Amino acid sequence: MFICTVRAGTLRLAGVLCLALVLLFGVAVAADSGVVYNPPAEVAVETASYARVKTDSDRLKFLSEIGWQTTGEVVEEESFTLPETFDRVLLGYNEIQKDQGFDLSRYRKKKVTRYTYEVTNFPDYDGKVYANMIVYRGKIIAGDISSADPMGFVRGLT
Repeated sequence: MFICTVRAGTLRLAGVLCLALVLLFGVAVAADSGVVYNPPAEVAVETASYARVKTDSDRLKFLSEIGWQTTGEVVEEESFTLPETFDRVLLGYNEIQKDQGFDLSRYRKKKVTRYTYEVTNFPDYDGKVYANMIVYRGKIIAGDISSADPMGFVRGLT
């Protein structure tokens, strides 16, 4: 009689090896077919730094680097602590942030500061538009462009 036993670690290793082979095969097929990724023309290469934004001039420079012109003055500055659990509104806002590479859930229970600037070059909109940046220890951890209209819009910075 022959008995074979397999540990969970062995199964996990086999799964990882299979996944690696599938990925390697996919890369080989893509390279062989000549598929090259070319981003759309409207995607701008960002050279703006999300770190080292400790002063007002640093924040204004950042907004300018990503293409937003402002009145040059902080409209509002508010410090607050992010909650431990996010409500529905904050979860929705965090989805906007995740789409642009941020994630507020990493900063739960941290004291952050929101800086708001009036944007003067938002296209095809007559109302007031604001740029909001949420900063933690001199680093931008979230941001948005939004209208002052209650039925308006909220979108990512870029």
